[in-house]
Amino acid sequence: MRVLEISQPGGPEVLRVAERPKPTPKDGEVLIAVRAAGVSRADSQQRRGLYPPPPEASDVPGLEVAGIVEGSDERVCALLTGGGYAEYVAVPRAQVLPIPSGWSFVEAATLPENIFTVYDNVFIRARLRKGERILVHGGSSGIGTTAIMLAKTFGASFIAATAGSPEKCKACLDLGADLAINYKTSDFVSEVQKATTGRGVHVVLDIVGGDYIARDLETLAPDGRIVCISTPRGGTAELNIGLLMQRRAAVMGSTLRARSVEQKAAIAKALLQHVWPLLPPRNPIRPVVDSTFRFEDAAAAHQRLESSEHIGKIVLVP
Repeated sequence: MRVLEISQPGGPEVLRVAERPKPTPKDGEVLIAVRAAGVSRADSQQRRGLYPPPPEASDVPGLEVAGIVEGSDERVCALLTGGGYAEYVAVPRAQVLPIPSGWSFVEAATLPENIFTVYDNVFIRARLRKGERILVHGGSSGIGTTAIMLAKTFGASFIAATAGSPEKCKACLDLGADLAINYKTSDFVSEVQKATTGRGVHVVLDIVGGDYIARDLETLAPDGRIVCISTPRGGTAELNIGLLMQRRAAVMGSTLRARSVEQKAAIAKALLQHVWPLLPPRNPIRPVVDSTFRFEDAAAAHQRLESSEHIGKIVLVP
């Protein structure tokens, strides 16, 4: 089968098409013939040598796919620990979900990593409830667009999002955000406090890290929660502990890739029960596909990802 290998740590040009044996599923796994694979920041971090795969995971990048279970006509999408940039991938059955009715393979490939991550962090860990307010950083990213749509679906009373251009801010508003803040021209703390008349937000989904965490704290309502899932601005933060105590706030973080099959299965079960029935109408949760690229053009896909010009998800097709 064809795969996309990382020939050596480096820029997008180190991705190359190669031939490898088709994987053999282990007990509890299924083999998926891949029709589309999502592209994520984790993939580019792995390509640069900054995010190695967990032990026993494939060294081929790719954390989500959509395709057909080998030997059947079952259309599925799946969350992976690696190996998605390939024509075939073996994955635990517990991490596989049916493609929603009316969604194409390319559209379904945008679901697994984003929706597993957002649902677990925003609704399970940070406990966003109906009527609460949320701030989503990187609102036009795959994670951000998913968070906006899910928050809207489950009754958030106010959704703020940050993005880096007027076009991206408009995309956030079109997806259901009540406020879109261009972080290059405005201070998100003052904009959120103004829009909420000083009440702040109950949850912040932070994909930035670094000095953003201290500023997130300033946007919080009492008993607010910050959940951090990525740290491009740095892995350390200096916090005002007095303010943390005054707000009775919580700061938490998580990663998804290295967690156990059982943990991922629990998220999949919750998604199947609470989210999957809402997907076929494609409103308010709909696929947000920025662009698609062939395997041969994977370098261009990664270049677009790292340019941060995309809105939604970039997808590779074998």
